[in-house]
Amino acid sequence: MQDRTLLFVTRSVRLFAYGFLSVILALYLSRIGLSDAEIGLLVTLTLLGDAAISLLITTTADRVGRRRMLLLGAMLMAIAGVVFALTESVPLLVVAAIIGVISPGGNEIGPFLSIEQAALSQLSSDERRTHVFAWYTLSGSLAAAAGALAGGWITQMLQMAGLTAVGSYRALLFAYAGAGVVLFVCFALLSPRVEVAAPVRSPSTRFGLHRSRNVVLKLSSLFALDAFAGGFIVQSILVYWFHLEFGADTGLLGTIFFAANLLAGLSSLLASRLARRFGLVNTMVFTHIPSNLLLLLVPLMPTLELAVAVLLARFAISQMDVPTRQSYTMAVVAPDERSAASGITTIARSVGASLSPALTGILLAHPVLRSVPFFLAGGLKIVYDLILYWSFRQVRPPEERNASN
Repeated sequence: MQDRTLLFVTRSVRLFAYGFLSVILALYLSRIGLSDAEIGLLVTLTLLGDAAISLLITTTADRVGRRRMLLLGAMLMAIAGVVFALTESVPLLVVAAIIGVISPGGNEIGPFLSIEQAALSQLSSDERRTHVFAWYTLSGSLAAAAGALAGGWITQMLQMAGLTAVGSYRALLFAYAGAGVVLFVCFALLSPRVEVAAPVRSPSTRFGLHRSRNVVLKLSSLFALDAFAGGFIVQSILVYWFHLEFGADTGLLGTIFFAANLLAGLSSLLASRLARRFGLVNTMVFTHIPSNLLLLLVPLMPTLELAVAVLLARFAISQMDVPTRQSYTMAVVAPDERSAASGITTIARSVGASLSPALTGILLAHPVLRSVPFFLAGGLKIVYDLILYWSFRQVRPPEERNASN
């Protein structure tokens, strides 16, 4: 129980930091002189760098040690926060973005999620796995919501107290680095129970995978498509879009995304119940399609109030596929492939998501094209849902096979 509690704590600390960073990151980069296109490019490079680091760490975690790799990730997060706070040099920011762990979207990034999922699956039964993942998702969403709220209002209060906008943003970047230090301490307290019980010794193992290689490849391809679509509207870019389109300030934006992440987190508990009744794949697909239809409507709203209302309705159901997707991935691979499988699918998502922000930056620079990212994101996500259902509706996890016997 202690290990599970620590993993929930690290998830919450990390997502709180990601939440407040997402509110100020694009605004900070704009203030220090980066153009919209450069901001989009930096976000792309950040996601690509995180994908590369994650690939290295997660595919060796089961062999080298999960705790060791988590400690390394925490160090990279702290270093990245310090570098972003101390320099306005674009080349140095690019290096920190590629080597460090920076979350521009308020969502999980880096190696942490994959290794923690593998450990939680090992600490939970098949029947309890989705339930545990639902609470794990909820803890992160609540923390991200609180972080978004805190980030928006803290920067506004610091500016009211006389600090410059750039100074207030840098204060939060140092806080982000501090969160990395807290993670390091927590990961150091994990017990050997989180390590893989039976290390892979198969000579056919590649990137930590053996018999589940084909399934992981198919899932990774689909998750990359979903993430590519989502990359058009990562949270930091959504914040920036609302600022450009409606002139919303950081306090209001923090409040909006506090509510959005709160709704997303609470929906994860309902996802667990739906999955028990209808199955993991059905829950993933048939909650995701309506959320993407709502996403298509956001830029069509004529006022800030209506745009926020539709966005919040979308967030209320958009994350139901997260715990079910994570649980499904852990269920259809062997226990000694879990870190690698989760890592590779997460990396595929990171690579997919890294390609689209640069395009969004170009689109945002032209007022007449600012709505296009929403249409691209919503349309491509619906395509992903349909392909996922067609490809995996017959591939059931152990708990669903057992229930039908």
